This record gives sequence, C-alpha cells and structure tokens, in this order.
Amino acid sequence: MKISRVGSTNELKSTVEDIAIDQGEIPANVESCGCNWPVVLRFTIPADWKTGYYDLYLAGAEGEGTHHFFNLKPGPGKPRSRAAIVLATNTYQAYNYWGGANSYAHVEKLMRGEVDAAGSEQEAKGRLSRMRPYAQGLLMPRLGQPRLVNPAPRELGMAAHPATPEWMAEHQPSPYDFSACFVGKWEHAFVCWAEENGVELDYFTDQDLEAGAGILDPYRAVFLVGHSEYWSAPARDAIDSLHEAGGNLIVFSGNTAYWKVRWEEDGQVMAVHKWRGESDDPLWGTPEEGRDGTHMWSHPAFGRPEAEMTGLSFLYGGYHRLGLCVGRGSAAYTIYDDKHWALEGTDLYYGDCIGGDIPLVGYENDGCPIRFDRRGLPVPDGGFGVPDDLSIIALAPATLFEDPAAPYPPIVPPGDIAILARIAHGEDNPVNRERLQHGHAVMASFRRGNGEVFNAGTTEWVHGLAAGDPYIDRITRNVLTRFGVPIGASD
Repeated sequence: MKISRVGSTNELKSTVEDIAIDQGEIPANVESCGCNWPVVLRFTIPADWKTGYYDLYLAGAEGEGTHHFFNLKPGPGKPRSRAAIVLATNTYQAYNYWGGANSYAHVEKLMRGEVDAAGSEQEAKGRLSRMRPYAQGLLMPRLGQPRLVNPAPRELGMAAHPATPEWMAEHQPSPYDFSACFVGKWEHAFVCWAEENGVELDYFTDQDLEAGAGILDPYRAVFLVGHSEYWSAPARDAIDSLHEAGGNLIVFSGNTAYWKVRWEEDGQVMAVHKWRGESDDPLWGTPEEGRDGTHMWSHPAFGRPEAEMTGLSFLYGGYHRLGLCVGRGSAAYTIYDDKHWALEGTDLYYGDCIGGDIPLVGYENDGCPIRFDRRGLPVPDGGFGVPDDLSIIALAPATLFEDPAAPYPPIVPPGDIAILARIAHGEDNPVNRERLQHGHAVMASFRRGNGEVFNAGTTEWVHGLAAGDPYIDRITRNVLTRFGVPIGASD
C-alpha cells in the first residue's frame, strides 16, 4: 500500500509491504449493508502530516491495483489556517456504485444492457454504506477523462452528446463516473490553485460536519467546491454556527445542498431517499419527520431551504451546455452589476462576458427567480429561501430539463417534474412547469448572520482558475481578501 498526499503535486508519504489478506465475500445488498470485512492492517498517521486528501493505492502480488482514500482533518481545536474546505464526501457516496447500484440507478445493470435507463432508476438505493470500496472510474478517473460539459456549442442538426464522443466510445465509462470525487475533478483543481498561490487550507469532509454547530467556527471562511449536493441537518447547523460566529461561506459549487440526507448506524450508512421521501412507506423517512426526513432541502415540510444558506438553488438554475440544455449556450457569464465589490480591479463593465472559452458555465448551476428593477439590473424576484438582499452580479441561462418536444433522445434525467414545479413555484401546473425550463446560473453575494456569502453559482468556477483566466482569478482573490483569507506572496 502506497499512501500519497494529493494536491498540486503527489507526495508519497509511506509504503507498507507484505499485507496478508484473505478473499472477502461480497454480501447481498452490499451497497446498503457494507462489506463487513475483517481488519487486516492498522497504521498510525505521523503528527507532522498535513491536513488534506490522501490516496491509498493497493497493489496485489499479480500487479493488479485499486485506489481508496482518507481525509486528514486538523486536530480538535487546532486550526492550522484561517480557511477550510469541506470535501463533498456525501456526494461521493451518493454516486458510488460499487456493488452495482447507487442513489440514482443500478449502474452495472445499465452498463451491461440488462435494463434501460428507466429500469435502472427503479433499482436505485435509498441507503448507502460507506463500508465498501469505490467504483474506480468514479474515484480515480482514466487518463484524459473529459469534463462533464460539452466543450463547444451543438451544431445545426447535431444530436446532443454528453462529452467527447471519441473518448467515450473508447473507454465506455459509466455516466456516473464524472459527477463526484476528488482526483482530477473540481476540488482537486481548486486545491492546486490554492497551493500554487499560497492559500493555506484545513480539510474537512461532509461527515466531519456531523459534529454540528461549532466545528467550523474558528475559520474566517469555508469553501464548498464543485458538486456539494448532499447535506445533512447537522452539517447545515455547522454553517449556521459559522455565520453567527462571523465566518464567511465561499461557494464555488453548483447544485449545492440540493438533497437532504441523514447518517445512520453510527455514521456507516447514509439515508438518501430523494423523490421517495414523500412515500407513505416508513422506510424512506418522510419530510413530515422534520429534521430526520430525507427529500429536497427546499421541501416546505423542512422549513429550511438551501437558498437560506447559499442564496441560490438548483431549482431556479439547471444545466448549461449539457445535452439539449442550453446546448448552444455561450458558457459565459454576462456581467450586470459591474460596481459590485467582487469585480474591483477586473476591468469588467456592464454586458461584458467572461469564461466562454473555458467553459465557465456548464453542467449544474444554481440561480433564483429574477426581475429587472428601474435601473435595468436583475434583482431577486421571490424564490423559496432566496434572501431579499441578494446582490446579483452576473447571469447565464440554464434549464432543469431538455425540451420534451425536441426530436433528439434526451440525455439529462429530468427528475419528478410535478414535485419540482410544486416546490419551486407552489403548484404543479403547465405554467410552472414551463418556468422550470427558464432558469439562470447566477453569481451573487449577500450578508448572513454576522458573516457573508459569495456564491459563484456553477460547478465549473474552478476550471476558470485552472485555465488561468485573469477575470476569474481576480474575482476569486477579491472574495478571499474580503473574507479574510490570506493569499501568498504571489498575490
């Protein structure tokens, strides 16, 4: 076993040889029950190892290999820096299909052609154990794996495709390999930028936040990056407490805090019942169970929509440059409030577009209902939990699902449109269903408690940093400076 810290470089920290193991049996329903394999090795983490993401590479005698990971958090009450990143490990779990199924579908049956997409979704799991390996395509991407966004606008008459067709045809990845985990994805891209620019970070996971209120209070700012989709009630408590303590939240993520989950069995099993959270079956845990129910955080039964925490919601945003969802979009943000503090020194003005060549707006994006005020600038127009004082900086169109009248086969699962219309706009009717198709990615900020929130509104923000885009870089530095996060000498 080789243990390496993964950041802007991979640093080999330790090697353990001659580990004796027996072949473990794979139990039935392993996705929910876990493997229950015996412990074959223990090791002590040296006190001088830095907080961060650590890759575990295990190589067998015949040369076969597999990866796992752990996150090393700072010691109790011993913050090493003024900022922390929370790795979206609940989202990792929701997408992990090792054993066959995840929270979305029976992925292996789908890949083998035994069921169609609808049939695979019927075999999704509502309880997922973390006591199992990870699907390797998800955890450790293949070389050259494309981003989950179309790199160029769809051409006239071209059917939608999810990414680079040639690479997809050669490697045959699962459709769920792109949307979560660390290596080669969003959080990794941000960590590389941070380390290269002297930004010190402490690392936590979603499950660390099960400690609830207080765990993040020592920090001036907390980062959510990429695809931080699945959140528990104690994790929300941790962010609420951060804001009351004067800390700030920086969201370089899309689809943030969309699904409400809970951890069971001493933190070994994540309940994630999604649409079935409204079922009468007590297995699912209905929204009416309040704090312990599972469904969308925007469900009125919880009284705690995610927009209260982040300012925005995927309900009012959606996809961009993915399939037919804004398939010919510019992938750029259009600047509206050019006097906003986040744009200081950017040389950006009203109507300027940024990030189209990256693409900056793509995959999943959060937004809010909008209207235009007497100045001709967008302001929030309601929306469940959206703060009245939200400052909208920039916009791009987004939609929750592909046009059902289009002559092309859809590739974006729409979800339960009736529930979406009812939760987003109060009632399921044709007008409100149409409104779901007319969303926006939104870049915004607002005050919360004794702190402040900046929300980039898109999963792809950090790819602007990775590309060295001068506008994205300067905006990011402005946010960090305002929120009290030191930047190294390269600033």
